[in-house]
Amino acid sequence: MPRYFFNTRMRDDLIVDPDGQMLRDPDRAWETARAIILELLRTEGAPGDLMNAVIEVTDESGEIVLEFPFTEALLEATPPGTTRH
Repeated sequence: MPRYFFNTRMRDDLIVDPDGQMLRDPDRAWETARAIILELLRTEGAPGDLMNAVIEVTDESGEIVLEFPFTEALLEATPPGTTRH
């Protein structure tokens, strides 16, 4: 299983995840990033700087797999196989 790292970027600052997590695929990494953001917002509130932050998910080689803005985590998740109309 690949290892993904969940680094938090706030403007020019990067908080590095030194350990990462072993996950089966990028979809699971997306779900994990969203859960991390929601937990941070629950415990820290939603100060302006945090709402402008992004989680940069990288693989073991350091390549960015996805970027997840904190504001996007507040959008309602659409269950797989459904559409929004």
